[in-house]
Amino acid sequence: MTRCIQAAVFAALAILTPAAAQAAPELIGLFDDWEAYTANEAGAKICYMGSEPKKMEGKYSARGRVVMLVTHRPKDKEKGVVSVTTGYTYKEGSDATVTIGKNTYKLFTAGGHAFAEEGKDAALVDAMIRGADMVVKGTSSRGTLTTDTYSLKGFTAAWKAIGKACGY
Repeated sequence: MTRCIQAAVFAALAILTPAAAQAAPELIGLFDDWEAYTANEAGAKICYMGSEPKKMEGKYSARGRVVMLVTHRPKDKEKGVVSVTTGYTYKEGSDATVTIGKNTYKLFTAGGHAFAEEGKDAALVDAMIRGADMVVKGTSSRGTLTTDTYSLKGFTAAWKAIGKACGY
């Protein structure tokens, strides 16, 4: 699974940032269902963690790689930016949701990615630390509803590892 997430994360970073990571990501560690990495993005160190869903549901015929990321960019003073790469293009103008326990968080969508709303990353990360699993729902550009279930086992350890690696 490590190489799969590493490749997916590297591809996601290349898509999300025009000046993509210049060197292959370096594994910090494996933490149950989460993996932590450092990378160089446009000359600046970034730290991130990722996981793939344990269960993917929806009436789709094909779908690309799906991964949840939490990223630190110290140079930009960004800590704990939550994003999802869904393996499809979201329906224009649609939102995605993350449900952890009884709480649901809205994510805004852009192309094949979804992000926590401005100022909501910390609350979502806090819920991920306290939770056991999370469910991400979204709608593709073709109107297909998807439901992805992630394990949060190892999330806290991976969170601490990327924090330490990036000085947070």
